[in-house]
Amino acid sequence: MGICTSTGVIRDFAGPYFVSEDNMAFGKPVKYWKLDPGKVYSTGPNAWDTAVHDASEEYKHRMHNLCCDNCHSHVALALNLMRYDNSTSWNMVKLCFFSLLYGKYVSIGGFVKTWLPFVLFLGVIVTIVLTLHLR
Repeated sequence: MGICTSTGVIRDFAGPYFVSEDNMAFGKPVKYWKLDPGKVYSTGPNAWDTAVHDASEEYKHRMHNLCCDNCHSHVALALNLMRYDNSTSWNMVKLCFFSLLYGKYVSIGGFVKTWLPFVLFLGVIVTIVLTLHLR
């Protein structure tokens, strides 16, 4: 998960002490959620870019942790710093839920890349369970 600057440059906490620019850790985006810059309640010139920059600078000094401190946390910090939607309670769970709810796929291929591995895995599990139960 990444967050764009006002010029469209994607910032992504991609690994320990590293925030990438336009080179996301898991490849090109397949889904996006377009945020409204009018919902930024932080004051100051260029509040959006300042919050994205400050969050990125903070995460350049952090160890990446898949479960607790990751790219979702980086985006949450940026949204908290800019007080997006007049809120400072952005976190990984809220971002995941809103991304699933409001996110749009970039293409049919993006949808397939997202869900095909899960469907195949589920198919293997169902096949194994049915095979074991029918014996």
